[in-house]
Amino acid sequence: MSATPIRVVVAKVGLDGHDRGAKVVARALRDAGMEVVYTGLHNSPEQVVATALAEDADAIGLSILSGAHMTLFPRVLRLLDEADARDIVVFGGGIIPDQDAAELREAGVAAIFGPGASTQVIAEWVRDHVPSPGVASPDQGRPAAV
Repeated sequence: MSATPIRVVVAKVGLDGHDRGAKVVARALRDAGMEVVYTGLHNSPEQVVATALAEDADAIGLSILSGAHMTLFPRVLRLLDEADARDIVVFGGGIIPDQDAAELREAGVAAIFGPGASTQVIAEWVRDHVPSPGVASPDQGRPAAV
């Protein structure tokens, strides 16, 4: 009997139309044995959280290249709090200055991956920091420096 795979929602939020990186990460996570739901472009934080709840996701990966990361990540975290779903680990990537990445980690984003982060590193981080369904992890949801 095999373990239940980690379920990850990979999302593009806001008006950002650059989706190649999100698609590459989604495919890499899938190839690493995870179940991935890719939401496509132009989602609201509300749509992303609703998808994560409907899909029983273990994690949400946000790709933000628009500069709106200091608004969009906190909104997703707030919506997860309101849904009593903070067990869903939030991570992301994009063009995010180091100072902003540090603030986002302090706010509860588990990891921020910058340009050039390898898909192997991202997949390994997800496997190490997002517990498989039904398995508790002491590192779950804790911000990590990457």
